[in-house]
Amino acid sequence: MNILDDLKMQYKLGGFEQKLIYWNCGVFLLSILFFYQFRFGFFNYPNWLALSSDITQWIYKPWTLLTYFFFHAGFFHLLFNMMVLNFAGRLFLTFFNQQQLLGLYLLSGIFAGLAFVILYPVLSAGNTSSIVGASGAIMAVLVATATYSPFMNLRLLLIGNVKLWQLTFVILLLDLIQIFTENTGGHIAHLSGAFFGFIYIKLLQNGTDLSKIVSVITGLFAARNQKKSTPFKKVHRNTDKPQNRVSKIVTKDKTQQQIDEILDKISKSGYDSLTKDEKEFLFKAGKQE
Repeated sequence: MNILDDLKMQYKLGGFEQKLIYWNCGVFLLSILFFYQFRFGFFNYPNWLALSSDITQWIYKPWTLLTYFFFHAGFFHLLFNMMVLNFAGRLFLTFFNQQQLLGLYLLSGIFAGLAFVILYPVLSAGNTSSIVGASGAIMAVLVATATYSPFMNLRLLLIGNVKLWQLTFVILLLDLIQIFTENTGGHIAHLSGAFFGFIYIKLLQNGTDLSKIVSVITGLFAARNQKKSTPFKKVHRNTDKPQNRVSKIVTKDKTQQQIDEILDKISKSGYDSLTKDEKEFLFKAGKQE
């Protein structure tokens, strides 16, 4: 199995935080082709992708509340965000499901964008700016997890054992201290995303799951696409004589049993814990489905 097949299998079997990382990296690679100014060494995103604090810009392009947090200003901007997303996403999925992660990620990104549009002109004396980046949504995932399990033990390189709330507090404090010095828009998005993550968990603990908003919207799109498909299906009647299929059924059961054992191993230790033979077997089994 080559590297491409390995990546496809990781995307298929990995948690949703890995899928979000793949999406962000894929968009980043495309943005290099279309928006990177090689002559000057920076990205130049158009106002129909980046989120502007100028109301005359974004009010006519409301989709930028969603597009802005799938683009990044540079490689290290992407790298740091994806490292934190991988860390925080794995912790979040320890307690919650993948639908709740997707709902939190999308809703917090939109909320952080709205906060930027409202607060940036106030904090910058009427100036305008634009932002890109998933930092607000990622901060929401981290704070949501810290709100639900603040005393979770973490072991950090060169630091040692810390509580999750301590790490989260330091990150938020740094954002708060720097909000008037540099990257004001980014810090507004970070703190706003953090606030949304806190509220998200508190509502969830009281029985209100905001992620259902996203699931309802995606369900409507799925139903719409299903209606567009052909309503008639061809039915083929098998006129062949029944054959002895006992050996095939037995083989299928054994194969399925081995697949289940590998999937259990992935859920406990992750995809990277599989041996080369197990990855190869899983890849071949996926092609036969």
